[in-house]
Order: sequence, then structure tokens, then C-alpha cells
Amino acid sequence: MSKKSPDHAHEPPEDVEYPSTLRITSKPFEDQKESALDRAERWEQGEEVPHVVNFQDASRLQRILTPRRLELVRSLMDAPADSIRDLADRLDRDIRQVHDDVQTLAEYRIVHFREEGGAKQPYVPYDTVKIEVELTKSLGDSSESPASA
Repeated sequence: MSKKSPDHAHEPPEDVEYPSTLRITSKPFEDQKESALDRAERWEQGEEVPHVVNFQDASRLQRILTPRRLELVRSLMDAPADSIRDLADRLDRDIRQVHDDVQTLAEYRIVHFREEGGAKQPYVPYDTVKIEVELTKSLGDSSESPASA
């Protein structure tokens, strides 16, 4: 791997243009598949479409997007950090915990990195992050809701 290669095999080059919005969703696979095909079609027609990260399980989304990690994302949206240590200082948190949180968010391509002077500079390239959780009734569940009982 060259020095300019990103650490993550799927990390886009630094000069890539990101859409203004990141949508983080929790939808069943079939719903997400239809949505992805629709976005691809609109993108091919030249329309700006949001980047979407989908979790098929709402509880997994909740485990990944903890209040502390959301605070970290908001901080990086306001201003990129010069390093993970800089971000930890800004958040008044332990550097190891911040490092782990940044790595987790980077795995889901919510946080990205620039490399400058040997330091990994975390940033969030989006103006808006929308989080959508869809809860649906389980198939075959015919029980009444507590409000109607």
C-alpha cells in the first residue's frame, strides 16, 4: 500500500466530493434494497443523493450510535480534529476510548480520515446526519396493543 493509500480498503480518496447529507437508517433488507436501487438511478441522472448507512437491526444501530459517539460525530461536523488526541482533549475524554469510538464509526464510514504530518485527522464530511429508525410489527403478531386492550 502506498503512503497515500487509505488505511481502510473502502475509504474513498481525500478529494472525493461527499453529498451534504448522511442518512443512517434501520430498515429491513428488502426495503433498503429498493431504496438503494432508487438512489443509484437518481445518482446516474445527476441528482445529489444522500450517502446511506443501513442497519437491519435497530438494536445494533443503538449499540453503534451511543450518546458519546453522537457527541463525537457532532464535534467533528462542527470542526475536523488535528488528531485523535486533539479530539479527545476537545471532548474531555480518555484518548483510548475516543480512538475506539472513532475506529468503530470509521468502520461504518460515518467518520473519515485525512493524513497530514503522520497524524490521522478525523472528520465528518456531511452538513447533516439524519437518523431514521423504522419499527414494524412482527409478522404473525396479532396481539392487541396495550392502548386498545
